[in-house]
Amino acid sequence: MATIANQPNSAPLRQTPMSTLLDSAATHEGRHANIPAFDPEKHLTFNEAPEFLTMKDIGLAEDIGISPVAVTQPFQLFSPEAIQIMRSEISKSEVTKNHTFSSNIAAAQLRGYARDHAPFTYAAWTHPKTCAIVSKLAGVDLIPWGNYEIAHINLSLKSEEQVKAELNAIQQRKRIHADEGIDMGGSENDKPIVGWHTDSYPFVCVLMMSDCTDMVGGETALRTANGEVIRVRGPTEGCAVVLQGRYITHQALRALGAKERITAVTSWRPRSPFVKDDTELRTVRPVSDLNELYYDFADYRLEIMEQRCRRAREMMRARRQDGGKFDMTGHKFFLAESSAFMQRTNHELVEEEKVRKGSIETVDIPDVVVDNGQATPTAKRFRVD
Repeated sequence: MATIANQPNSAPLRQTPMSTLLDSAATHEGRHANIPAFDPEKHLTFNEAPEFLTMKDIGLAEDIGISPVAVTQPFQLFSPEAIQIMRSEISKSEVTKNHTFSSNIAAAQLRGYARDHAPFTYAAWTHPKTCAIVSKLAGVDLIPWGNYEIAHINLSLKSEEQVKAELNAIQQRKRIHADEGIDMGGSENDKPIVGWHTDSYPFVCVLMMSDCTDMVGGETALRTANGEVIRVRGPTEGCAVVLQGRYITHQALRALGAKERITAVTSWRPRSPFVKDDTELRTVRPVSDLNELYYDFADYRLEIMEQRCRRAREMMRARRQDGGKFDMTGHKFFLAESSAFMQRTNHELVEEEKVRKGSIETVDIPDVVVDNGQATPTAKRFRVD
């Protein structure tokens, strides 16, 4: 079994002010005036279901997780105008001042800002048509996990000199490999932007908000049941991927040759209270306002129990009215299942003084090296019945 280890700090980026990182997104408060309302007919650009990999494709049992779908290929989701509006909302001073987090695996993140400070972004991700698209591709009816996890931003920025150096290094490695057959991979620049890990939530939808024209790398690497690695190409601006990340060990490979990389990650859970919910807060506690995170978590977990208890009572009363014998086995199973659910909820609510801020655990497995010649894995076409 793989051990758990912390990723090294990202010192160079950690010292960069968030205001500097967001210069290219939108720096003037005037850009935030007169933002239009989200219009799905105008701002949603999804038109065709992408190919995807199943859990079986990566060697996992079909009963692991909540859907047969493991990960989709990139698909068009939001229009250029929608992306620009979202970028302007994350550059607001109140967002960068009050919602910035950093950790050992991510130097610059924005979390928990959308509901109060980004009305367009919030409306875009919570709109029924957006939820329907994500649910269709995930193969299960989903809703956003909670307000705190809408459009979590991962952000990095490089200077022109850094970008030129990366592109020159890539070309040099290509020439050496072609001329000498020597693999020159494995440099510091090849380290992933997020190490091997599983997500806290059942599904995520990852949206690219940067121009990827000169970007090399940026794929998502998935670890199969037998230890092999499958790469899924990264999305381009306005495109997204859907991943059942709670059950799949994965990492985000570093993107080389691009000045900025901004992604928005929205987490999802089953709409039905009767589908299992394996949410854990291990990877998000250290980079969250715990007051807000815990309210979201505790509220929906109680809602699930409320609906499950209501149905159990209705079924019990109907059985009694029909003259049936009390279902001792079934009711005890329900009580045991409910007890385990509540104990899990209690376990995830860790006291704030016990949480190590900024320290996130990752799986200690050798990193995947960025490979410019890597082919995209074969995937299957999603069919809607």
